[in-house]
Amino acid sequence: MLHMHTKFRILAALAIASCFTLAGAAKRPITETDLYAFRWIASPQISTDGAKIVYTLVTVNSKHDNYETSLWIVPAGGGAARPLTSGTHDSGARWSPDGRTLAFLRVPEQKDKDGKPQPPQIYLLFMDGGDARALTDIPKGAGGLAWAPDGQSVAFLSTTLAKDFDKKKDGKDDGKDEAESDVRVIVRAGYRMNGEGYIDPDRPSHIWTVPVPKVPAGPEKAKQVTSGEFSESDIAWSHDGAKIYFTSDRVREPYYEPPHGEIYMVNAAAGDIAKVAAIDGSIHAISLSPDGSHIAFVASINSGGGLPQRSYSQPDLFVTPSEPGGTPRNLTVAYDYDIGGGVGGDQAPPRGGGASKPFWSADGRSIFVDSAEEGRANLKRIDAETGKVEAITSGDHDVFSYSATPDGSKAALLISTPTNIGDLFMYAGVPGHLDRLTHINDELFEKLNLTEPETIWYKSFDGRRVQAWVQRPPDFTPGKKYPLILDIHGGPHSAYGYTFDHEFQWMAAKGYIVLYPNPRGSTSYGQEFGNLIQYAYPGDDFKDLMAGVDELIARGWVDPGKLGVTGGSGGGVLTNWTIGHTTRFKAAVSQRSIADWRDFWYTADFTLFTTFWFRGAPWEQEADFKERSPITYVDKITTPLMLIEGESDFRTPPGAGGEQMFRALKYLKKPVVMVRFPGETHELSRSGKPVHRVERLQHIVAWFDKYLEDQEIHTYDIN
Repeated sequence: MLHMHTKFRILAALAIASCFTLAGAAKRPITETDLYAFRWIASPQISTDGAKIVYTLVTVNSKHDNYETSLWIVPAGGGAARPLTSGTHDSGARWSPDGRTLAFLRVPEQKDKDGKPQPPQIYLLFMDGGDARALTDIPKGAGGLAWAPDGQSVAFLSTTLAKDFDKKKDGKDDGKDEAESDVRVIVRAGYRMNGEGYIDPDRPSHIWTVPVPKVPAGPEKAKQVTSGEFSESDIAWSHDGAKIYFTSDRVREPYYEPPHGEIYMVNAAAGDIAKVAAIDGSIHAISLSPDGSHIAFVASINSGGGLPQRSYSQPDLFVTPSEPGGTPRNLTVAYDYDIGGGVGGDQAPPRGGGASKPFWSADGRSIFVDSAEEGRANLKRIDAETGKVEAITSGDHDVFSYSATPDGSKAALLISTPTNIGDLFMYAGVPGHLDRLTHINDELFEKLNLTEPETIWYKSFDGRRVQAWVQRPPDFTPGKKYPLILDIHGGPHSAYGYTFDHEFQWMAAKGYIVLYPNPRGSTSYGQEFGNLIQYAYPGDDFKDLMAGVDELIARGWVDPGKLGVTGGSGGGVLTNWTIGHTTRFKAAVSQRSIADWRDFWYTADFTLFTTFWFRGAPWEQEADFKERSPITYVDKITTPLMLIEGESDFRTPPGAGGEQMFRALKYLKKPVVMVRFPGETHELSRSGKPVHRVERLQHIVAWFDKYLEDQEIHTYDIN
């Protein structure tokens, strides 16, 4: 294993070096506006014969206000990539079983009569030539494509109702009857979702099928397979094409219970449904074995009938018989890392992405799936009988998307590193060996002076070891003390790691040392570490962060008089908490945060009705909610604070976070400013409008420049 690990590290290092070395040319620091030239690969799909890979290419449009997506193809054996489609909103490609046709999703260029984008439809592209042809014209659009094994039909998901066809026929396809009110009558506690808006419970997502003709002449008539009040997702055909498997949570108000899911199958012709498997936990990413007898899936088991419930349940790999009546078996119960997990950064594809599923070896003895371990994400092979875990890839990187041939002998992997947004690699059955296929950002990155962060481990107040990364300025000089930005991740159950993060690279290019730790509560370090913050968040995780700052000061890298702190979501919570509990930071930027847990409990897009984070409701646990709310300590704050808010953020609504901090600090006549981004959701930093993402970075660094570097910046002065 050591030899395999070392070999892969050398191969990866050589590949990266070849990508980012330009002989004889001086390199420049990365800038915030380089984001406009970034290119992302999303959803790689390898052909059934393993010879080609199709992927979604994501780019920023010329107005910098959105993203464009198109389909590209690259030979799996190496060679130049080329475009397949000319559309600007094409994504989600899937190969037909014979590898001759692609089904994909296209959003039409023309808007509807109200000027809004039309829903995506399924298109077909034939590999022997010709233009893409529409396969569906379904009123509410299609998603979640899956080819039937015989290639004669495609299953998909849609929220379309029967009445929508009547409206379309009458030319009234705006989703409303003339006399229909626009007033919402809300009866469920979960009634809106960040990024999606208000949820219509009368529009569940159901399974449909559409025939694929040999010679398409226009959209085909789709058939609805499932119906009822509950949604289906994660569809997969049986090998004989008679059944379609799917996951569903068939509970009207699931927020009163811990998360759970079930696997069902439906007769593709008759629509009869049967339950296949259920566990005490959530289920996703189902994958059938080669002989069709078993299903592999990823699931997180709840803590059981007793209380308290865990706030973090580590995901495992399960197998279950594909016919009803079997008992699911946890293969990775002894493996204390995150199956199907990854690490967080700000450069995952902003459009066109999708979850990857486990895949099987041809003999059904092994299952391949990604896993997160200590800030890394790699592909693993797991014995389908014993649960033994072996590394297929190992290295300081993030394998964040993949697909495999039907026999599992080859796979296309999308891999990111701290100096590479993400490129395609080919796995051809030899553990530890990958062939790089793309250099998607070479033209830009060859000009940039990017550096690897340094990984450190340090001891916290109670002796626990904490992993962190330090991004230093490209021209770092030993002996010189630099201003520091402590950057805190959200979640709180997530993790930083070996993946590209534009924010950290740019802050370092501006002369700052950036410290980004994984304090207790972070994922990829085991079940216990992830749950150390149960009913104690924020709290000891704050102490972990301060221990990291102390470590860098002790190493002589950081000027203790020039400390800044920032973070988003859960990192915003901890930023608010930090400056309410210490005065050591000279500036802070709290992004998409929470100030008062009581208000968050009432207004967030998801509920806290179960006892994951708190032991009860705000009126039942008043002292606990107050003690753990950053707003309680607002009168202790002296640090100049910037608050960044997305005005369409339903996950951490501004009224429960930044708006409270802003108004309170203004009352106290403390230095504070609020920067609001119209139309942006909780995903501002990851998939917001490119121009807003750039402006966000500019404001963050300008605030630190003003208070840590004493630069004369008047943008935030009172007029």
